[in-house]
Order: sequence, then structure tokens, then C-alpha cells
Amino acid sequence: MAAVAQCVRGALRPRYPLLGFSLRTSPRLLCVATQQKNTGQNLEEDQSQSQNEQKVEPSSAEKLLTEEKAKLEEQLKEVTDKYKRALADAENVRQRSQKLVEEAKLYGIQSFCKDLLEVADILEKATESVPKEEIKDENPHLKSLYEGLVMTEVQIQKVFKKHGLLRLNPVGAKFDPYEHEALFHAPMEGKEPGTIALVSKIGYKLHGRTLRPALVGVVKDA
Repeated sequence: MAAVAQCVRGALRPRYPLLGFSLRTSPRLLCVATQQKNTGQNLEEDQSQSQNEQKVEPSSAEKLLTEEKAKLEEQLKEVTDKYKRALADAENVRQRSQKLVEEAKLYGIQSFCKDLLEVADILEKATESVPKEEIKDENPHLKSLYEGLVMTEVQIQKVFKKHGLLRLNPVGAKFDPYEHEALFHAPMEGKEPGTIALVSKIGYKLHGRTLRPALVGVVKDA
């Protein structure tokens, strides 16, 4: 190869001196080109390796971030559930408290009402004890007393009704253990068994709740 190159340079030197110079220098150029090529390949390999390392590193970081995100989402879910349960408990407490307050307003006077019922019973017995045949103009004092008792009894029943206190006089009604208290059971002709034939003491209900059951006599089968 060296002999061939020398023959070629010798043949071409007189006619193309520059070409001969390039041929003389071409081996060095080839070496330089080869080195540059190798260097370029090495650079490409280094860049490729660096890129691969960069790709690996973000993958690990992404994995950590994904795990952290999952943990935070789970914590958020737990906190949200606890918050919702706390709200539900608070709402239940509020409703129960409101109900207790309303019941206190409605039934807070039941002890006072029970005491007044005794007064109403006395007035009722007083009016019933006056003989109707004696209530005449000839007995103005007795008549005035009787009318005063009746008016007082009517007025106290109006006050009771205003505050939700109603009478229970269940003659002829079906016996209800929630509203009536049976003093005796007796067969009575012409009366349906299980009905109330006699009321010994009037009962009362406060806002639909039995405050004092009526004392009654109940019809039973013969």
C-alpha cells in the first residue's frame, strides 16, 4: 500500500502538486478523523448513559411521590370521614337537645298542673253536691254560691285548655290502659264487654300525654 501510494504521488506530483500534498497528509487526516469519530461515539455513549440515568432517577422520584400521594389521599379520606361523623353526631346532639327543650316547655308545668287538678276535683264535687231542687230564687245565697262555683269551674277548665290540659271522661269508650285505670270489672246487661261503664275520677292529658289516668269501671263478659 505504501508503494502504491508513492507511485501515485510520483505520477501526480508534476501535474497536480496540491493533490500530492493532500495524499501525503491524508493518513494523518484519517487518524484525526478516526479519533474524532471515536470521540463522538464516546460522547454519544456518555450522553446516552447520562440520559438513561436521568430517566431512572425521575422514575424513583415519581415512585416516591406516588406513594406519598397515596398516603396523603388515605389520610384525607380518614379525616373527611371523621369530620362527617363528627358533623352527624353534632346534628344528633342538637336535635336531641332541641327536642328536650321543646318537651321541657310543653311538660315543664305538669307538676303544677297535677296540683291544680286537685282544686278542679274539689270544685266539681262541690257543684255536684248542691241539690238541684234547692237552687231557686227563694234561696238567693245558695243560688249565688252555686253559680259562682260553676263559673269558677268553667274558668279553670278554660285555663287548662289554654295550656294543653284536657279532660278525660271516657264513659262508653273502649278501655285503654294508657289513658284509663280500671278500678273493677263487672258484667252489665246491655253493655259491650271491654267498654267503660263508670268513671269514678276524671282523667287529664297534657299535650296528648296522659297526665292522670281516669279511674273507671270496665264491663266484662257475664
